[in-house]
Amino acid sequence: MNSIKESPPGTRRKFDQTFKREAVGNWLSSGKSAAVVARELGLTEGLLFAWRKLLSPDAAGGRAAAGGRKPAVQDLQAELDAARREIRHLHEQRDILKKTLGILSEPSRNATSGYTR
Repeated sequence: MNSIKESPPGTRRKFDQTFKREAVGNWLSSGKSAAVVARELGLTEGLLFAWRKLLSPDAAGGRAAAGGRKPAVQDLQAELDAARREIRHLHEQRDILKKTLGILSEPSRNATSGYTR
């Protein structure tokens, strides 16, 4: 499941600036802890913290790139609308699954009422 290639012991891996920037941006914007993101990427927490220090706030992305400013109202409204659409879609899927389960769990109309010969 993990697509990160494992390095042989004693081999140092090198990461380019783009990877570092994306890793830090992912961490800062996801709301996940450094430990979780590091584990997902096959890194150590310390690397993420070191890369965050090295990268300028604009290059790091996420909350640091926004300078701590709150998102615009339009951005929040668009996010809310998207979440509502997804919730509506999930509710429709749930209702379809409930109906399907009800149909499948009904006894067959041709079935006997427990009478055996």
